[in-house]
Amino acid sequence: MSHSLPITAVNHVGRKTKRLEESRKFYREVLGFREVSRPNFDFPGAWLYNYGIMIHLIQSPSASDPEGEIDTRGDHLALNTNDLEGVEELLKQFGIPYRKNVVVDRNISQIFFRDPDGHHIEIATYPPTPAYV
Repeated sequence: MSHSLPITAVNHVGRKTKRLEESRKFYREVLGFREVSRPNFDFPGAWLYNYGIMIHLIQSPSASDPEGEIDTRGDHLALNTNDLEGVEELLKQFGIPYRKNVVVDRNISQIFFRDPDGHHIEIATYPPTPAYV
């Protein structure tokens, strides 16, 4: 019998950023997160919330840079949508480069793009009941 940790949910995703204000604006205006109160830490950052998850932006000089191709196989934050065409149109309006992908055998359509620090984000339409459940 296998024992696992008693985890009940995902609380947040931490993202290091060199571009705090640009990232804060990106997560609010492009992805629809809203800023929530943050403890009085001794380093700059922001906490944002929506869709049942928080994004913790942490200012750090060691954050990545938004270079290279959009990687559909790398670490990424994945969000669900019922309007992928609307997502694509919004990304075009903001001038954000993206890459489309389809997982045919699971009926999943995806769009991958990056935040201002190069962190990959996937927005996709997933089947109502995932085939892997």
